[in-house]
Amino acid sequence: MLQALKARIRREHFLTTPLALVFNPFYIIRNGLHCAIARVAPTLKGEILDFGCGSKPYESLFTAADSYVGIDIAVSGHDHANSKVDFYYDGKTLPFPDGRFDVVVSFEVFEHVFNLPEVMAEIRRVLKPGGQVLVTVPFAWDEHEVPYDFARYTSFGIRHVFNTNGFECLQVQKTTTYVQALGQLFVAYLVQHVLPKGRILGRLAQLGVVFPLNTATLLLNALLPKRYDYFCNSVVLSRRTV
Repeated sequence: MLQALKARIRREHFLTTPLALVFNPFYIIRNGLHCAIARVAPTLKGEILDFGCGSKPYESLFTAADSYVGIDIAVSGHDHANSKVDFYYDGKTLPFPDGRFDVVVSFEVFEHVFNLPEVMAEIRRVLKPGGQVLVTVPFAWDEHEVPYDFARYTSFGIRHVFNTNGFECLQVQKTTTYVQALGQLFVAYLVQHVLPKGRILGRLAQLGVVFPLNTATLLLNALLPKRYDYFCNSVVLSRRTV
């Protein structure tokens, strides 16, 4: 039972339900990502490559995939203790032939890539002509996985990145509103830098803060005017040009 509970909590960190409101200090950002990815994922078919896959947190959403292959780099800002990596690569050349995949997905990875044009050329190479790419990138978030954190992207910036590297942007979606982004950053700040640490005291402190502030953020977001010029993430769907 304990193992099942731990597995459920790990799942709720990415594939959020209302239960995550209670304990997940990153509920707002993760729920925005989950909802946006879930709207697109079932439409993507065939052979899928997850670039920078980590633990493959969104694999289950791709219900039309024939296969789902994960690739990552061995040395990064996090360990691979919970990763589900099928292939490692050297940061330069993907170990696949030209036109191998129908779809490439990448979640919260591009900000960690310093040589992005070269990497996008490799992604384009292993995609079939007309193949699609689904990518998420942060805009309002703190530095993480340091020192391998190199960029933040406006919605215009990430569109430009794709359009100038052999892809046609089909849609760029922002995952949160201005109010949600501010609320999420405040919760993350308190949990990471103010509340006490420790397995017992720290978790009790989080429970007393996370649920009320997550709920207050959602309530304020429902009451206040919606603005999207400050947001947590962009979700980009693009297509390889011929």
